[in-house]
Amino acid sequence: MIKVAVIGIGNMGYHHARNYHNMKNVCLVAVVDSNSEVGNKVAKEFNCEFYNDHKKMLRLSNPDAVSVVVPTKLHKQIALDVIAEKKHLIIEKPIASTLEEGLEIINAAKITNVKLMIGHIERFNPAMLKIRSLIENNKLGEIVTLSTRRVGLPPPQIKDANVIINLAIHDIDIFSFLLGESPIKIYATTGCALTLNRYDHAELLIKYSSDAVGLIQVNWITPIKIRTLSVTGSKGYADLDYISQKLELYCSNYTREYDDFGDFVTKFGKTDILEIDVQREEPLKKELESFIESIYEDKEPLVSGEIGFSALKVALGAINFIKGDLN
Repeated sequence: MIKVAVIGIGNMGYHHARNYHNMKNVCLVAVVDSNSEVGNKVAKEFNCEFYNDHKKMLRLSNPDAVSVVVPTKLHKQIALDVIAEKKHLIIEKPIASTLEEGLEIINAAKITNVKLMIGHIERFNPAMLKIRSLIENNKLGEIVTLSTRRVGLPPPQIKDANVIINLAIHDIDIFSFLLGESPIKIYATTGCALTLNRYDHAELLIKYSSDAVGLIQVNWITPIKIRTLSVTGSKGYADLDYISQKLELYCSNYTREYDDFGDFVTKFGKTDILEIDVQREEPLKKELESFIESIYEDKEPLVSGEIGFSALKVALGAINFIKGDLN
């Protein structure tokens, strides 16, 4: 039985606690939060201890593993405190506020030999994994474009991040996951339409050495929540809805031949449309199960600190491009 604790029980932290509570071979021993009213309520619901102080929790409850689900600016210090007690940890994305802080966390985890996983949840969405399978089995051919929309109203608990760090980083990570490579060029535009000091909308264009191009649209302006991914390849087109986990595949039907004038042309026939069967599952549940499995089996977590670091590097690169563009 692995004993776990959750530090930070806002919206996402609550769901970490809920999933741990319902897992086999896992015992949720404690939750930590600065809000005692909320903390005591969650602790009572899941039959565990509540603490205001994460250091006290680490000493008294002595968990084997911890979820760090706090504002990004607190990631470094809390993660280092957890690692100092030699507890395995999963940190909600991004890994940290800066690359330097991310490296500190990664190096500390290596020195103490604890498992470090970063919560890039979309890697565990079953529909996205189906798209990855289509790409790996060459059903889409050579990938030309990946396009995402991740828009909606701003989450009230996010106070210290902009849309690139909070939203676009999901798709930055997924593009690298699907293509198996890191970007070579990053372009971005952004603005503050409804906020004064934080980017609330952004568009990113990312170039890869394979000649694939990634397009990301994120905002905290659109009055409805949209989470979509489209992938265009030389053999077809896949369209995914992250929320409904619906996936459709449009198979290209074309021939290449010379016309009467001697020009080489492509002629398209009727497109075959397939709805891909996806077994719906909660991505966070699969993510946390993977984290626990890495501890039981003593193996590297599927989303390592280095992977989280790479996604943060691209996100900060987009922000630096914008700042350079403005100067």
